[in-house]
Amino acid sequence: MITPRNGHSKQAKHIGGHSLPRKAGQERRTAPQPCAVLVTGGAGFIGTNVAAAALDQGCRVTVYDNLSRPGVEQNLEWLKRRYGERVKFKLADVRDFRPLAQCVKDADCVFHFAAQVAVTTSFDDPLTDFEINARGTLNVLEACRAARTPPSLLFTSTNKVYGDLTRVELDSRPSRYVPVDPEILRQGVPEDTELSFHSPYGCSKGTADQYVLDYARSYGIPAVVFRMSCIYGQHQHGTEDQGWVAHFLRQVIQGEPVTIYGDGRQVRDLLYVDDLVQAMFAALAEIDATAGHAFNIGGGPSNTTSLLELMEIIAATHGRHPETQRDDWRPGDQKYYVSDTRRFAALTGWKPMTSVVDGVRKLYEWLVQHQVEMQREGVPATGGLRLPAASLINSGSSAP
Repeated sequence: MITPRNGHSKQAKHIGGHSLPRKAGQERRTAPQPCAVLVTGGAGFIGTNVAAAALDQGCRVTVYDNLSRPGVEQNLEWLKRRYGERVKFKLADVRDFRPLAQCVKDADCVFHFAAQVAVTTSFDDPLTDFEINARGTLNVLEACRAARTPPSLLFTSTNKVYGDLTRVELDSRPSRYVPVDPEILRQGVPEDTELSFHSPYGCSKGTADQYVLDYARSYGIPAVVFRMSCIYGQHQHGTEDQGWVAHFLRQVIQGEPVTIYGDGRQVRDLLYVDDLVQAMFAALAEIDATAGHAFNIGGGPSNTTSLLELMEIIAATHGRHPETQRDDWRPGDQKYYVSDTRRFAALTGWKPMTSVVDGVRKLYEWLVQHQVEMQREGVPATGGLRLPAASLINSGSSAP
């Protein structure tokens, strides 16, 4: 039995090939209890996928969410239909310390996803953005510190902590930007890149990022930070401001134009949500090695696409080219960001398994099938998604 820091011990039950840490003393009980998992923002896109994976392996899961984001009610109902009373739901906000602390004290692992997620919204309302992202995260950390045995914590930060990355010199190619530095081209942007918070969103998430790392250092909280690139997959109800791969697909499915900000040659690495969940469980399974560190997490150099190239992938998936329209660059937009994930891979053995082409196809099919199910049940379409009749007939395949 491996005993991680702060008295944690690893449970025998495995999730996705990795075991999640359980609090000290549980392994000595005559009948060991399942790992108790708390997911803040648990009805969101990533939270739903993490909750489902933990429930599939027998964990006790509490979904903590204020249901403020459109579409998350559908995710919560899906979890309830599939897992019934095994999933516990707490309607609450991370800005409210008392219910948060009550949930944290009973948890072995905390996945902290609750956040204000859009750069554009942060410009409109920076105070609320700060209260949710920075103060909300500090509340989570204080709740962990107050627990008799602090739970393991995984916090999702963002690549926006590196700013607009204008210091990365780029060549302009017909369909994408390419770094001049051959090391960045081969491996991506490393974690030792200078932090440069841009936008209120970048500042609030960056503040939270640094608080998590310091609480690991100062108080011994077994906490890990993921600085994430573009995540996409099932249960994502994307908007123009956040979840843009899903948003693009939704627009195409309902026959609406896709707005491309800038020239479309900006490059991102995409990571399918199933691969992200595997990375998260790997991080907590290896908490001795990962605690107190921030890792870049994304698809890496082998899973990159520009917006222009993504339009071609969507065209091949959908059966026709999307209609596009252009608009100006948005503040703080990065022309090139690809995650260097080598350090995390070396510690855990993790690597992405889903290609961009396969991942886009899977998300496209899920969006179509999800909407078919919602229409059959008479549930209003989230975000106004309307499928043509052909899509209702050919629910698992590309539209003609």
